[in-house]
Amino acid sequence: MPLRTRIFIDFWNFQISLIEATSTQYRPDWKKIPQWIMAEAQNVIGQPLTYDGTQVYISYDPANRKDTGLRDFALNTLDRFPGIQVTLTERKPKNAPTCPQCHSAITACPKCGSTMIRTLEKGVDTGIVTDMLKLAWESVLDVAVLVSSDRDFIPAVGVLSAKGDKVINAHFSPGGVNLARTCWASIDLRSRINAFAR
Repeated sequence: MPLRTRIFIDFWNFQISLIEATSTQYRPDWKKIPQWIMAEAQNVIGQPLTYDGTQVYISYDPANRKDTGLRDFALNTLDRFPGIQVTLTERKPKNAPTCPQCHSAITACPKCGSTMIRTLEKGVDTGIVTDMLKLAWESVLDVAVLVSSDRDFIPAVGVLSAKGDKVINAHFSPGGVNLARTCWASIDLRSRINAFAR
């Protein structure tokens, strides 16, 4: 019986690792990524898998013009590819840094006077963990392929492993070694990076 498999992609972790491994000119082909990952996962597992879809989790800042383009791409292009579902999370403003002496908020750069607005990514990791655990407990997931190097996923991987489900970590080596060690197996995205290029 084929194992039901779903891919979970932490978009920014994947994107930043991809740029570090290649260059800013490299463009991934999002239609190829799930196919390639599924083929690699099947090689690692050693038995037939059924593809139940790819979840891509993206955070964005609505006040950032570049992120408006990302949001449009996510909803109007990426989310329309067969089997891909996008979850968008809006980044929230982060509290301004404070002076260590008087504890006053520093809202402008002391040197140039520019406004210092930072945003906080909250909800992406939680969304991935919640979806993986929900599908596992509904018994509709046998194999989760987690595309991230973030060690914050280690506890969730431990819970899924204890239940008997397999988690395969897809990451760009040498990053993410702690998460990869916790998972049932891992796939090195760096070694075959041309396989999912445009």
